[in-house]
Amino acid sequence: MKRIRVLLNLTILAILVGMAGCCLEGRDSEPPAVPRGLRSITGDGEVLLVWYENTEHDLAGYRIYRSLQPLGLYYEIAETNLDYFLDYGLINGQTYYYAVTAFDHAGNESEFSYEIVYDTPRPEGYGAQIFVYTTYPDFAGWKFSAYNIVAYDNPTCDFYFGYDGNIQAYYFRVGHPAGLIQDFGYTSSLDEITYAPQQGWSQTGRVEAIPGHTYIMHTWDNHYAKFRVTALGSVSVIFDWAYQIDPGNPELMTVQTVEHQGG
Repeated sequence: MKRIRVLLNLTILAILVGMAGCCLEGRDSEPPAVPRGLRSITGDGEVLLVWYENTEHDLAGYRIYRSLQPLGLYYEIAETNLDYFLDYGLINGQTYYYAVTAFDHAGNESEFSYEIVYDTPRPEGYGAQIFVYTTYPDFAGWKFSAYNIVAYDNPTCDFYFGYDGNIQAYYFRVGHPAGLIQDFGYTSSLDEITYAPQQGWSQTGRVEAIPGHTYIMHTWDNHYAKFRVTALGSVSVIFDWAYQIDPGNPELMTVQTVEHQGG
């Protein structure tokens, strides 16, 4: 009887070991595919990250990582089950680096996205209004670094608004001789211009003011900016604007990537 009990216990043990082996063999240990197509949209104190949706049946979500250096330490800042993420409360003029991973319900996590996006938030504004300088000289200029109106002859004025009666046309002129301006042409929105070009500047420092056109500036103190005319009246102009406070950085709203070194 004792021998039968021992054999029975050994048989049960063998069954349990076999079941454990089957469970281990059947355990999901394969991580989801690495997220693809990571890109960013620059905002005012925020960065919107967007990537291609993963349609794997066992996908649980994505983890967002951020760093202040391209090859530095990346810290997890959020999880989401969406294919986008808004990182807000950021410092304008500070460059941030991002990577995204995917994870499944079994806890497997992919490597970092192959594209590591970097982005520099910058201030922006809408519905700014300045006036023809010969009529309202103290309200005719714009200073990007102050996000406000200045007099057209203020030494720090970036550009001002005027009207040429000889050709019956409104125009913008740089307020400081070291500034540069160009008419980038018609755009459907301010965000259509992502990166300040390095060529195409007006040789006279003056461009015609046209509704729907977006203008690029390299300011006298080495900052890039853009503004788009939304309305043109008899004595004033209304525009939207964005200004990069990081000196010499031409990023206005763009996608930038660096190769990720390691997972």
